Amino acid sequence: MLAATSTPSYSEDIKSIAILTPEQGTDFGWNQQGVDGAKAAGEATGVEVVTAENLGYGDVRATLRELAEEGHGLLIAHASGYNTAAPEIGSEAAVKVAIVDSPSALKEGAVADYTASGHAGAYLAGRLAAKMSRLDTVGIVVSGEPPSWNSQSAAFAEGVKAENPETVIRYAVIGPAAYADAAGGKRVTESLIAAGADIIFGQGNGSSFGMLQAVETTKATDGGKVYFIDVIGDKTSIDKGYLLSSVLWNLTPVYTAMIEDIKADKFGTRNYDINLADGSVSLLKTEHVPDDIWAQVMDLRQEIIDGKIVVEPKFDADSVHALVTQLD
Repeated sequence: MLAATSTPSYSEDIKSIAILTPEQGTDFGWNQQGVDGAKAAGEATGVEVVTAENLGYGDVRATLRELAEEGHGLLIAHASGYNTAAPEIGSEAAVKVAIVDSPSALKEGAVADYTASGHAGAYLAGRLAAKMSRLDTVGIVVSGEPPSWNSQSAAFAEGVKAENPETVIRYAVIGPAAYADAAGGKRVTESLIAAGADIIFGQGNGSSFGMLQAVETTKATDGGKVYFIDVIGDKTSIDKGYLLSSVLWNLTPVYTAMIEDIKADKFGTRNYDINLADGSVSLLKTEHVPDDIWAQVMDLRQEIIDGKIVVEPKFDADSVHALVTQLD
């Protein structure tokens, strides 16, 4: 909830923004959090929000131009595959754009990046996984290796090892950009379960539904249940008893800050992130997590906020590979 403040003196008016997403904003994950966050930010700031969903991962220049011509004050390009086209069309149409996975593209009055990283939450998820794994083997399944996925994978692995250095971490990539590949998510997750994992940390947009299906239908090597730790959204409404937790993201503060920066003529002077302290990153508790273990994880959360535990984001794939055992 935003605290009540006195109304600042703004130098620029903004009446509407638009967000572009590669998949439908109903995926309980990246796309839904983007759409929901933008709408909530618009409501908080009195700005209209237009959504352009299910655009795929290809060339979106035509849609960007169309939205620019409609006069929106900000175009949020909510996919790493858009971070070349969006600044290009933004410059062409003189409209501000927000992109992901490209922090060096910051340009005052024109471009800002929100390479959101839930790495601190992923570290906590790793501690939780190591505490609850029966087989001392956990798996990480990713739909690609973009910076935000890498930072969470690395932090999860670090959390696992901090909790139990003997825990084995299996790692597999569905494909270079297999974000919507549910069948691939199921296949790869099954392979990690066969390799001994009884908890899966999955990052995948639409492909995460395949990961969850694999967990629901595949027994661990000891014949017991496999649990799933999701990212970004909350799938409890569709869970069949296998969702252990999720590293939740709330992008509302990010988009709210963008709108306020535009109004204050400060857009493009900084990039944006999410964190534990303001609640834009949190860890989901389900009924499968015992209260005593949850209390331990929440104590660790406070230690991160207080600076007693430092979790540095590692955005490159090589850092992830150095921490895990890759499954071909």
